[in-house]
Amino acid sequence: MKQILLLLILLAPALVHADKPNIIYILLDDAGYGDLSCYGQKKFTTPNVDRLAKEGMKFTQHYSGSTVCAPTRSVLMTGLHTGHTPSRGNREHKPVGQFPIPEDTFTIAEALKAKGYATGAFGKWGLGFPGSEGDPTNQGFDRFFGWNCQRNAHTYYPKWLYDGTKKVEFDGKTYVHSLIMDESLKWIRENKDKPFFLYLPIAIPHAAMHVPEKYAAPFRKKFPQFEEKVGRYGNNTPHKKNPAAQFAGMMTVMDEGVGQLMNLLKELNLDDNTVVMFSSDNGPHKEGGHMPDFFNSNGGLRGYKRSLTEGGIRAPLIVRWPGKVKPGTISNHISAHWDLFPTLCEIADASIPEGLDGISHLPELLGKDQRKHEYLYWEFMERGGKRALRFGEKGEWKALQLKMSKNKNAPIALYHLAEDPQEKNDVANHHPELIKYVKKTFDKAHTKNPHFQFQWEK
Repeated sequence: MKQILLLLILLAPALVHADKPNIIYILLDDAGYGDLSCYGQKKFTTPNVDRLAKEGMKFTQHYSGSTVCAPTRSVLMTGLHTGHTPSRGNREHKPVGQFPIPEDTFTIAEALKAKGYATGAFGKWGLGFPGSEGDPTNQGFDRFFGWNCQRNAHTYYPKWLYDGTKKVEFDGKTYVHSLIMDESLKWIRENKDKPFFLYLPIAIPHAAMHVPEKYAAPFRKKFPQFEEKVGRYGNNTPHKKNPAAQFAGMMTVMDEGVGQLMNLLKELNLDDNTVVMFSSDNGPHKEGGHMPDFFNSNGGLRGYKRSLTEGGIRAPLIVRWPGKVKPGTISNHISAHWDLFPTLCEIADASIPEGLDGISHLPELLGKDQRKHEYLYWEFMERGGKRALRFGEKGEWKALQLKMSKNKNAPIALYHLAEDPQEKNDVANHHPELIKYVKKTFDKAHTKNPHFQFQWEK
């Protein structure tokens, strides 16, 4: 099927035009809805990300593909939610890597490549071990540089990264986030004369609280009460104390990289013809000594990474496209990561494959009438099994079912998000007709996957 789709696109009578927009998609790792100052963060600032919001559109009702890393990345690449996408959990492969998405998976990189785009991925992959069918170089990317394996991305001072399928050795003392950013900027320079798609899934602020001391030092003075606190991964870094200072420093160096990227686009005269999108893969984590409550990382929403409450899956989305997206706009459109695939296809004038769960939100970006989702769906196999649904004429309802891996008919909680955004009041007993709809939709949204199953499916 994948080969047929590629052949049809390649045979289409479309020419690559010089004005075809470049596309940059920046994905943070475990940054919560409240971890950017333009989304309410008070303990540090992210001025360059804030600039993206000031010069573009900020979404307030956007959602991640999943509540952990690999399935979110699978959702982004395929345009399919977790009831349909190939990878639905962080399933490991030993000694290196994760469960590979199948060879016939048709990814957004392949769709854009077929339209003449150069395609590069720099950062964390997590969708197939090196050389497997899920390797990024086998899924439409011309160039990959970074952590192929998510476990290796627990530290920012690793012993190795991958450049395509080639292992690159390090001494364990190199802060590779900066190296990855440098390689991505170099790649832009190399491809400035053709349309390009840069996928930038950086690891900040995942796992270890690692950052060069010059970024942490100002926050050591600001947060001295945590100076003797050491995080879980503290022994892997020469700067192991005060994870609060490390976290704020990590977000600072991330923001600095966004500024470098924007400056390069202006230097190369690409600024007006480049779409920049910025998001995060799930809610805030509690690893490496990170204290999400201290930073209000989930923006006051309930839950964290690995939960399907709002704090675990509500994600920032900022889109900047000069001359197309009106500066300083705020969108309440309800959207999710599986909308990226059709949105980028429309931007690049590529055919949208049939059967996607996503809906292009390009009309919303351009200030036109926007089609809405009937519902958004998530499922997660870990921690007893759980699934969630956001639905309603205005998306005002949220259903949540926990501990359902062994029991498909486990109780379903219902929250009226319009009045209860923190999901405190379960009103399921008052709306049996809505629970009936939820059960029917759960069955419709879930397809069996032999590699990721609830226990009641086995």
